[in-house]
Amino acid sequence: MRRDPIFDFRRRLFLSLVSSWVLLAFTAAASLVAALTRDVDVWVKLASLGFAASSSLRLLVLISVSSLKRWRTLPPALIQPAALLLVLAAFSVGGYGLNVRHLLMAVTTVSVAFLGTFLFTFSVDRVGLKSVGVPSIKLFKAFILNWIKGINGPIESIFDSMSEVKSVKVSMLGFKGSRGFKALIVVPVIHPGPFKNVGSSTIPSMIQRVFEDRFGCVVSVPHGLSGHELDLTSQLESRKVIEWLLEHVDLQPIGSVATPFIRLRRNGASVGCQIFGGRCALLTLTLAPETMEDLPLELEETIQEEARKAGLQSAVPIDAHNSINGDFDVERASLLLEKAVKDALSEALRLEAYQLRVGAAKVIPTEFGIKEGMGPGGITAIVVDVKGDKAAYVTIDGNNMISNLRDEILSRLRGIGVDGGEVMTTDTHIVNGVVMVDRGYYPVGEAMDHERLFWYIEKAVRDALGNMEPVSVLWCVEVVPEVRVIGEKQIEDLSLVIDAVFQRTKRTAAVIIPSFAAILTAILALL
Repeated sequence: MRRDPIFDFRRRLFLSLVSSWVLLAFTAAASLVAALTRDVDVWVKLASLGFAASSSLRLLVLISVSSLKRWRTLPPALIQPAALLLVLAAFSVGGYGLNVRHLLMAVTTVSVAFLGTFLFTFSVDRVGLKSVGVPSIKLFKAFILNWIKGINGPIESIFDSMSEVKSVKVSMLGFKGSRGFKALIVVPVIHPGPFKNVGSSTIPSMIQRVFEDRFGCVVSVPHGLSGHELDLTSQLESRKVIEWLLEHVDLQPIGSVATPFIRLRRNGASVGCQIFGGRCALLTLTLAPETMEDLPLELEETIQEEARKAGLQSAVPIDAHNSINGDFDVERASLLLEKAVKDALSEALRLEAYQLRVGAAKVIPTEFGIKEGMGPGGITAIVVDVKGDKAAYVTIDGNNMISNLRDEILSRLRGIGVDGGEVMTTDTHIVNGVVMVDRGYYPVGEAMDHERLFWYIEKAVRDALGNMEPVSVLWCVEVVPEVRVIGEKQIEDLSLVIDAVFQRTKRTAAVIIPSFAAILTAILALL
């Protein structure tokens, strides 16, 4: 128990105190009744019930939370209550003469109670086994280990066992100046979840760090069109994706011209569009100030088809993920954005392309960390200047943004010479599950001083404006094969398991507790 990652000294002490108070309550009642009746059997029977209740409570907690194998939970469940019971017996009824029959009472009651505990856990485990092929308690332990200690191995192992193997797409748009790469936009069609350090939650900042080292430039990793079904199962899978990209990435030059940035609004949908090299459209999608959440992979495929119909080689659609304000209707959002994208492509293709200049910068706010909703990737700004029209692509390493903050940021940027652009988040889930709030995380701006946030964003954009130069554009789309993702069905099954386990726990407890209480009472009455 000393090396158990969950049951440190403080938690062991708390469990010991609670279980001891249960036993003490029963023995106090036993002593009172025995004093009135002067019947040692009454004391032993009530104390045995307390021993059974205290030990089975310890057993249930140890089975549910500790890393011990099930059979190894028996000694720590029994030893302390048994020792305490012997001490209490010596002081309470030592003069009355305890015998073998009394020992049999204690052994019988705790055996029956342990049987009930094992039946209870067996029933609860069957829910997870039936739904996702994993015992419910094993799943619960894995979540607890990650939530309390940040240990991701057990939960990732479970996700691996449930996973699907798929290919995932990563699009890249690079800008190369006179001294090498100036900036790189990497858009993975991978969902950066599910939470904390599990799966692909950290992949935006991982990609950013590795590609900064590889290309020596500012790297922005906004959110591609994907949902939790495209969460990678482990950090190992994230590293495999990045290593594959480093080995196979093949950025091809597509010219040095671009159309001016345009923004098209249709029925609440807002799409920013800019076409680079006459071949690739960079698209930013949002419903801000209404809620903007994960968009389906089907919309990504539809947008690619629309781009090909328009005569382009490809599109790089970005879910700006920059407003959270209530419910989100994914079907309605997809329809609105699909129509707006089609119109934006049509309008952008009518514009003439010109030589572009690009500047880029990155800042890491010192006041904001993951508890405030800011991931380690900080804030990147890539400013694209086409014939004097400047568009800033600002990416914040966070999970969504409070409503209306995006509009205020864009308004501030207009004040320093930026004509358009978009403010996006990476949707990193490294910030999820680290604070005790209803949502489980803070979106950008909810727990941050806005003036300081504006200062950092303006600094990044000013720095980018200060290092602008003519660039050539490079582009590629890479498809990473054989990647383990959690999968849509598994996500649905996992969400159902939680409620099913809760319902099974209530029903099973309602049957087992009174049934075994009645059995114990009957056994003690007969002994």
